[in-house]
Amino acid sequence: MIDAKEADLLFREYRRTGDINVRNKLVENYIYVAEILAKKFAGRGVEYDDLLQVASEALISGVEKFDPDMGVQFTTYITPTVTGMIKNYFRDYSRAVRPPRRVYSLATKIRSETNEYFKEYGTKPTVKQLSQKLGVSEELIMEALEYRAPVSLDAKVGSEDGEGHLYDVIPDLTDSFENFEDAESLKTEIAKLDPTEQKVVSLRFVQGKSQAEVGKILGVSQMFVSRAERKIVEKLRECLL
Repeated sequence: MIDAKEADLLFREYRRTGDINVRNKLVENYIYVAEILAKKFAGRGVEYDDLLQVASEALISGVEKFDPDMGVQFTTYITPTVTGMIKNYFRDYSRAVRPPRRVYSLATKIRSETNEYFKEYGTKPTVKQLSQKLGVSEELIMEALEYRAPVSLDAKVGSEDGEGHLYDVIPDLTDSFENFEDAESLKTEIAKLDPTEQKVVSLRFVQGKSQAEVGKILGVSQMFVSRAERKIVEKLRECLL
């Protein structure tokens, strides 16, 4: 454990040199903050290890951004930052796994109707068609669609050789597509992503960078990257249906 004076010198050295070893030494020194805050929120439906990962990524980001000339101790600066990231994670997690009962029920009906419509017509129904078929407003249809469960990169997709995984498709944006029947439509869908989403695909799934690293490169939060990933996977999944 280093004292405040030595920590101040290390922060100044890191801001001057960007030395990753200096950053890691600071992270190691203050990791206890992430551990304490993760334990504080544990036992509320999310595993401690998941909370610690979120807290640790927030800590790393905080170390990288902290300016010792702000006139505050690092612990004073980082505690609300880590707490905020954990709360954001809870908000997104809760929204993903515990949608309102009425919305969850409608979303289930939408999936069933969409599958039946696709089997019969070879395309997906519009929001208006779903609204007429299920007897609810288009607004409710849109709300239910927003609560679709996150799609894992382990999700199965059809290929000429049987079943594969979505992550088999995403990492290599060229050769890997040759093994899938809907390769061209998937390429087209990726091309439709906005520039930021395309950068996320490249950085996360091609270059293999962490969410925190992608956030730093794009100048956004780790949770922004996490939400972008879910949105991207949903879009690609729609292409593969």
